[in-house]
Amino acid sequence: MIRWELLDTAAVRETGAELCLYRRGGEFSIRLEGRELMNSRVHGSEEALGELACERIADRPKARVLVGGLGMGFTLAAALSKLGPDAVVVVSELVPEVVSWSRGVLGELAKHPLRDPRVTVRTIDVAQLLKQERGSYDAILLDVDNGPEALPRSGNSWLYGRAGLAAALASLRAEGLLAVWSAGPDPAFAGRLRAVGFEVEEVEVCARGYARGTRHTIWFARRIS
Repeated sequence: MIRWELLDTAAVRETGAELCLYRRGGEFSIRLEGRELMNSRVHGSEEALGELACERIADRPKARVLVGGLGMGFTLAAALSKLGPDAVVVVSELVPEVVSWSRGVLGELAKHPLRDPRVTVRTIDVAQLLKQERGSYDAILLDVDNGPEALPRSGNSWLYGRAGLAAALASLRAEGLLAVWSAGPDPAFAGRLRAVGFEVEEVEVCARGYARGTRHTIWFARRIS
């Protein structure tokens, strides 16, 4: 049996936790403090996040999209596939090494989406962008931690709380869309989305991209006005 090989490590700002990149043959894994965050063999729901969200705003001229969390690039690549040539996509990734991995050893997994001229990368916490920007985006895609549980990094509890969701609402243009990936359903989170002014649709998607197996949850929350 092929053993996992440690390729690189990175310290997560603010917490100092260690993020590790592993390879086993053609399979890759990113883990935080020993807990797997993502695996290159399981990305169907990440692609669904990008595709389903950007399908909903693809007819908008010069669409602006914010992707919170780069990961292995699957969400970004899927979003780009549904957007026009005049779109602008901003990727917010807190850990610089994750960007380097996507430009290097992980790039081929999602066909090098960071090479797309429509993409700009900012090594900043997506929460900071939401606090700074108003009426800037047609869609905001969040694939951070395990969703509203915010398990690996407690700082993300703000992002999924009422204050963070209100900031996301303010960062959207009229009829803009917030799309949030989660490892599982969370009725309380859907309630918070509605409470701050979103119209909410909850969709269950396949983790591996086919009918059987683990299911993940995506919320599509549209700004009503």
